[in-house]
Amino acid sequence: MDANSVSPALLRPASMFPAPGEDMSEAAMRKVATDFEASYLSQMLKPMFEGLKSDGPFGGGAGEEMWRGFLVEEMGKQTARAGGVGLADTVLSHMLKAQEGLV
Repeated sequence: MDANSVSPALLRPASMFPAPGEDMSEAAMRKVATDFEASYLSQMLKPMFEGLKSDGPFGGGAGEEMWRGFLVEEMGKQTARAGGVGLADTVLSHMLKAQEGLV
């Protein structure tokens, strides 16, 4: 995996995370889980757009190709915000269990 395939939403400063031994709030965990799902969905959507040509009468040319990655990333974010596919709920559940020491 190269640096270009990692969603910027998952790259956060260390100050946003609690210190070791300190618990995260459920709202903060929900945000991390939703961001993870958005990144996952973006990666799953990316192959759908790789083979598209951007020429023709309504094509955007080189500009369309350049911005397509941002479009796919936003599609993943919006899908996750709208309820996603249930991945965020599963991730959140495991995060809560891990924080409680049940995993």
